[in-house]
Amino acid sequence: MTISPTDRTVNAGGAEAKPAEARRRMHHPVVFYLICLILVIVIPAFLFSIVVLKRTTEAQDRIFESLLRTSTSAVNRAVEREISGMFSTLNFLSTSESLQQGDYAGLHAQAAKTLEGTDIYFLVIDQSMRQLVNTRVPYGTPLNAASDPVSAGMALARGERMVSDLFYGKTARQWVFNVYQPMRLPSGEHVLLTLTKNAEALRRVANPDVLSPGWNAAVLDSRGTVIASTDEKQETGKPFFLRVVPALRLGVSTMGQDGVNYQLVTEFSSLAGWRMIAWAKSSDVQAPAVSSFLWLAIGGVVFALLAAVSAVGIARVLSRDVRLLAHDARRLGYGERVAPRRYAISELETVSKALAEAADARVKSENEVRFLMREVAHRSKNQLTVIQAMLNQSAAGAENAGEFAETFRRRVAGLARSTDLMIANATDGINLVELARNQLKPFTPDDAARVRIAGPAVLLDPQASQTLGMALHELSTNATKYGALANEKGVVSLSWVAAGENLNLVWRESQASIDRQAIAASRKGFGSVVLERMLGMALDAKLDFIVHDDGIEWRVTIPLSRLRDEDVHQQGAG
Repeated sequence: MTISPTDRTVNAGGAEAKPAEARRRMHHPVVFYLICLILVIVIPAFLFSIVVLKRTTEAQDRIFESLLRTSTSAVNRAVEREISGMFSTLNFLSTSESLQQGDYAGLHAQAAKTLEGTDIYFLVIDQSMRQLVNTRVPYGTPLNAASDPVSAGMALARGERMVSDLFYGKTARQWVFNVYQPMRLPSGEHVLLTLTKNAEALRRVANPDVLSPGWNAAVLDSRGTVIASTDEKQETGKPFFLRVVPALRLGVSTMGQDGVNYQLVTEFSSLAGWRMIAWAKSSDVQAPAVSSFLWLAIGGVVFALLAAVSAVGIARVLSRDVRLLAHDARRLGYGERVAPRRYAISELETVSKALAEAADARVKSENEVRFLMREVAHRSKNQLTVIQAMLNQSAAGAENAGEFAETFRRRVAGLARSTDLMIANATDGINLVELARNQLKPFTPDDAARVRIAGPAVLLDPQASQTLGMALHELSTNATKYGALANEKGVVSLSWVAAGENLNLVWRESQASIDRQAIAASRKGFGSVVLERMLGMALDAKLDFIVHDDGIEWRVTIPLSRLRDEDVHQQGAG
């Protein structure tokens, strides 16, 4: 089938008409698109919030389970530490010579001394459940039979250590528990070494500080009797208020009592045979989630209303700025001068300023290029003159080609470092502190404290920084060869102060080995040329050279006006 040119034109026209039709359909005021944007954000946000709330509730359940396990584990570990400590004390007392010899009076005295300052007491119980020793009372006091013969008898029968349930002690006259360790004496008699502890002392184990708000914890014996609790309603020696405690499974569970649902977590102590339980009302546990849902719903409604009001306000601002910009565009079309306007929308303000700023930028760039070209030419001539002087002086003072090459290389490297600083700070000026550190760094020994630089910020122009940089390089070279840096303890101090219209700079070497012949020879070299000629001629500096017993000192006075070319600086800034 052949397609004619006319058909192709019609098809092309139809293809172009589709985007045009789409653009006409998308032609709406700004407020329409803002409202659409709000709907696109708010509706998915609400849906996402529902999902997040559900995930948060699930995560909260897992977090609470973890917190509860942590809390009950902390109580369990504290209880088992108490019990382990008591077993360790029984092991110690079982080795007593008084016990082996049947000297109960001596054993009483030793145990009382060992347990002094604690809330633990020592007992010895024989097979007939008679108390032979009890450190609660003085030795010799008539003693009652054991207050808990059932658990004591079980410990003797099993022949292994164990922990009793809670019972009321006849001698203590309060709720206590015992830790038993059976033992056979040399006489063949079987006795129970016993440590007894008041239940009241375990209150510090059930510490409310380790629990989340609204939660309580308790330590229960194997019968479900409360030993210690953070809830004052759960009294020691009374059954726990949830009567089915012995049937509680370990871990997290839910239980109802008198129409109230509780969430619980239970741990079992294999050492004591007790349970540690933490509990709270389910309504208290779920209260944060309910509160979060309410706040989320209220916040969503408020957010939607604020977003709608904001959309209307933003649309009005946008429309006004667009009309102003269109008005300025028409004036520009008529050939009128249009001054930049202040717009609420920075992008529109940028458009308004674009042409004026472009013209200003072009003029500024051309001025900077001309200035930089003059600077490049000026600095190139200066550096060529300096390099020529360095070459001549290095050649004159060198004894051989190798020395000449090394000397010339170091001086060129010092000049290069100064040049790097000039390039990095083309128009701002070079800081004297940075220049000094830059030049002295290659000569600084491992102990950096041997080179000290101190002085206020002083900005130098390129010519001054180049001259001072070469001077500092030569001073450092001489110090390394003949002065303070030629030994292991010498110190170089460079300092300066601005006094009136001058800069007073001091180079002081101390703790150096003085070689006056070397000093005299060095003053004929390139270093002295730089210091005395270049500083004097280029910067109008006045120099004083002093030889101390432990090193040399240079005092240099330079007019501050020669260190900073303000005209050049202003040109560069412009």
